[in-house]
Amino acid sequence: MSLPTLKRPVLLLALLVLALLGGSASGAVVAVDNLVLHADGGFHPQLLPRHRFAPIDFQGHIDIAARDGGRPSPLRQALIDFDRDGRLDVAGLPSCAPESVAQASTEEARRICRGSIVGSGLIEALISLESGPVAVSSALTVFNGPRLEGGPTAILHARTTVPATQTYAIVVPIEERRGAFRYRIHLDVPPIAGGRGAITHIDVAIGRRYRAGGKARSYVSARCSDHVLQTHGRFTFEDGTIIDGSVEKYCRFK
Repeated sequence: MSLPTLKRPVLLLALLVLALLGGSASGAVVAVDNLVLHADGGFHPQLLPRHRFAPIDFQGHIDIAARDGGRPSPLRQALIDFDRDGRLDVAGLPSCAPESVAQASTEEARRICRGSIVGSGLIEALISLESGPVAVSSALTVFNGPRLEGGPTAILHARTTVPATQTYAIVVPIEERRGAFRYRIHLDVPPIAGGRGAITHIDVAIGRRYRAGGKARSYVSARCSDHVLQTHGRFTFEDGTIIDGSVEKYCRFK
């Protein structure tokens, strides 16, 4: 099958399906000219109630590469939708003000907003320097953020030191929606290293149990009403490429 032209939207047709008993797969991969994107994810436990929500932990990762081995086109925006059978709960959970960690190291940020941590992971990038491309990485921390226009937010925190120290405290709005998907996260990716960098890998694990109002709560929870939990993503790159598609995961109901 021929590949679409680089500047036109590309539909990610591959659907990742896990075996009903918890098997694994390599994920969904799409290649467009010089750009290759690989997305995968999952959740635990896979055995969930059919009609009520139960706590889960969610994991996901994205790999972005250039076929020629150089720096891929920088990711500029990611819109990610989560299945209606998933639910977010931030009632009584402390929030982290982005300005409080905007100049902090990873260790400092996690100390300042310890009660707001809802996830962690790793982010990697490739930065073009005069001496050639340099790979850099940073721990990624996800905090529960302050409400924005009535809706919840997350704060993504990371720090790079090449070619100079740069700290990121990105506010990510979480919009509640109607239809097949309950939530949409809207991530605008700022320029990395003055525009010389491009993200090549993100992995993150989300999950937090806490008590508030005399109740045990979970930051993320889910039910299994139809054996499938679906995530939809739309990724826009600096060169105009748009990759749009879905990943499905099977669940079992009690």
